Amino acid sequence: MKAAFLVRYGKAESAFEIRECPLPEPGRGQVRIAVEMFGLNFADVLARCGLYKELPPLPAVLGYDVVGRIDAVGEDAGSLGLGMRVVAMTRFGGYATHALSTCKGVAAIPESYDAAKATALGTQYATAWYASMEMVRLNEGDHVLIYSAAGGVGTALVQLAKLQRCVVFGTTTSASKVEYLRAIGVDHVLVGHGPGLESAYRAASPSRPLDVVFDLLGGATVRQGLRLLGPGGRIVCCGVTDMMSRHPNIFHSLKTVLGFGLLHPVPLMLHSKGVIGMNMLRVADANQAMIRKCLTSVIARAVSGVLEPQVGGVFPIDRLAEAHEYLEQRRSTGKVAVHW
Repeated sequence: MKAAFLVRYGKAESAFEIRECPLPEPGRGQVRIAVEMFGLNFADVLARCGLYKELPPLPAVLGYDVVGRIDAVGEDAGSLGLGMRVVAMTRFGGYATHALSTCKGVAAIPESYDAAKATALGTQYATAWYASMEMVRLNEGDHVLIYSAAGGVGTALVQLAKLQRCVVFGTTTSASKVEYLRAIGVDHVLVGHGPGLESAYRAASPSRPLDVVFDLLGGATVRQGLRLLGPGGRIVCCGVTDMMSRHPNIFHSLKTVLGFGLLHPVPLMLHSKGVIGMNMLRVADANQAMIRKCLTSVIARAVSGVLEPQVGGVFPIDRLAEAHEYLEQRRSTGKVAVHW
C-alpha cells in the first residue's frame, strides 16, 4: 500500500513523502478500509508544524477521517462486513490507501453519497455534534456565537445550532467569507476577532447577552467570549487554530496560551458561567460508544438532507502540500479533502 508520511516539520512542500509500506492487518474490534478519499483537519496543520502533542514520532502518517470500502475485518467486527462503503474515524493513519479503524468509529453510507462531503461527517461533524449536543444543551432562541464559523467544524456548528432554532452569530476575519456564512444560515456575521467584535455583538443584540460560545481559536477570544456571556452561559473551547501564524514559532504559541488568561472557579460561580474544554482524541480513547453515537447521528441527518456538509476543496494526492497550504492560509470554507 501507499501512505503519505510526515517526515519533517515545517513547510508543506517539503514535509511529506509518499512511501510504500505493508498492509496493516485489523485486530480484534477493527476493520481495514480501502481508502477512496481522506479529509484534512486543522490539527493536521498543527501537527505538520510540530505544534500537536498527540502526534507520534516522525515519520508519521496523519489523518483522522476516511471514506472507502471495508476490505478486511478483525474478530468481533459486529455487523460490519467486506465491501461496505463507510465513513471511518482514524487515530492517525488516514493519509494512506488503506487505514485501520475501530468498529465503533465506522458507519455505513449510501453508495451515492458524495465522498468529499462524507469525509466532513467524521472528525468535523462528529466534533460539532459532541460540542453542541452532548457538552451543552442548545435551546430554541439561544444566542450562539461561533468563532471561525466558515471552517469545517464551524460550518457544522452553524447547521446544528440552526436545527435547534438558535440565533447564530458567526465570526470571520475574511470579508470574502461573509456571503458564505449568510448562505449557510448565520443570522449575524461579525468580521474580526478584536475589541470591535464585542461592540458589533452588542450593537446587533443590545439587550441580550450570549447563551453559548463555541471557540475554535483559543487564546484571547476565550476571555472575550466570557465577557459576552450572560448568567447561565457556557463557552466550549474546541480548537486552538490561533496557534498558527504566518511563521509558526514557540513564542506565538506561548502568546496564544497566555491569552487564555487565568480562570478561577469563584468568578465563574459568582456570574454563573461555565468553561468547557474538548479534545476529541481523548474522548475517543475513553468512550468509543460516544464517538459512534456522534458519528451515526450526523450521518443519519446528512443522508436525510437535514445536514448539508460544505466542501471547500478536493485535491489529488500529488497536490497534498497545496491542500495543506490552502487550509493553513484559511482560504478554505467547509471541508478540504484529498483523493488517491
